[in-house]
Amino acid sequence: MFSIIIAIIFLSLMYLSFEKSHVSSKEVALTAVLGTVAAMGRIAFAALPNIQAATFIIIVAGSVMGWRAGFVVGATAALVSNFFLGQGPWTIWQMLAWGIAGASAGIIKRAFPNIGRAGMTVFCFLWGYFFGWIMNLWYWSAFIRPLSIKSFMAACLASFWFDSFHAVGNAILYLCFGVSFTKILKRFHRRLKVTVYYE
Repeated sequence: MFSIIIAIIFLSLMYLSFEKSHVSSKEVALTAVLGTVAAMGRIAFAALPNIQAATFIIIVAGSVMGWRAGFVVGATAALVSNFFLGQGPWTIWQMLAWGIAGASAGIIKRAFPNIGRAGMTVFCFLWGYFFGWIMNLWYWSAFIRPLSIKSFMAACLASFWFDSFHAVGNAILYLCFGVSFTKILKRFHRRLKVTVYYE
């Protein structure tokens, strides 16, 4: 319960940070649309073993629109998709995990603007495991006793193949669609972006 409260506070602060940032109403609308598209991507692939188109969309959104927008797209995608797939205490953790995925993509792109297709493919691949580990942290803290490094490693080992499907799916999606989707999103973002100048 304590961890869920902390997660909710963190999510609220991140949404507030996005709202207070200098974004136009059109950029807010685009962010909401991308969150919904990512949610639909997750729903569309729900029958496949942990192939998550949502992660790919969230990472591209974060890399193009920045870390704040990336976090909001990721968190929104988890919340919206779970109206169809089922809400529960895991929703908060999924919002947190996908939000961090989007935010980290924005940070990586800002730190390494020439990261390239290969670098982003590796980044998407790694996030298949990072997402699984964050969700394992929730499962481990809620259902496994005793809480220890050994029991957490056992939980991660049990989900290894499931996380591997996620990682490989992310990499394939970026290799196939990453460059074209990034170009399209950049074009939309440039048209909607508002630059604020101070004298």
